[in-house]
Amino acid sequence: MQRPLIIALDLDDAAKRRELLAQLQGESLFVKVGMELFYREGRQVIHELKENGHQIFLDLKLHDIPNTVQRTMRELASLDIDIVNVHAAGGIKMMSAAREGLEQGTLAGKERPILIAVTQLTSTDEETMRSELLINQPLDDVVKSYATFAQESGVDGVVCSAKEVPLIHDSCGSSFYTVCPGIRRAEDAIGDQKRVVTPQEARELGSWGIVVGRSITNAEHPFEVYQAMKQDWEG
Repeated sequence: MQRPLIIALDLDDAAKRRELLAQLQGESLFVKVGMELFYREGRQVIHELKENGHQIFLDLKLHDIPNTVQRTMRELASLDIDIVNVHAAGGIKMMSAAREGLEQGTLAGKERPILIAVTQLTSTDEETMRSELLINQPLDDVVKSYATFAQESGVDGVVCSAKEVPLIHDSCGSSFYTVCPGIRRAEDAIGDQKRVVTPQEARELGSWGIVVGRSITNAEHPFEVYQAMKQDWEG
């Protein structure tokens, strides 16, 4: 799989989603289906996107007891998605169960979806960790530990800020997937994100994949912005 630029389809309704994809001129894309979209449209949106030739990152961030996560992943694997994720904070047993469920649910002749684990949301900073999550270790140490636990659990990679990719590769190796949200153009507002970078910076830091949402989906000319960001990403 090539290093993807993944478009987050975080839109209000199906009409807006289809209009956006039409404006992207029918390209075969890598898209992210998040909780809002999946809970609103369910399996049908996955089938529709697959029928139109798109690859899918199903971003549901599962975090529950191991048995529940295993059984849920078994169901999700049957959807023929390409990437799916859990929260690393669920622990080693939960992440191992997620991997097992994916293997059980992957259809014969199909590749198992890539499994990645969220380290810390890119809307989280060190102050939030200390004052609200009651985590007193430095953010980089927490991210590195979560990535290491994920790798030990059989997880293929992590969701992280691009700023943390070098330290993750130092501890987990360069082949460990790093999927990085919080991507903005230099001129864009950062919104509710805290740890943000540009596509070029993400590439230079060694990210495997990036997730871009509002910079493209809120743009007046989405295709032009997509092409410009893709060029920056691919160098």
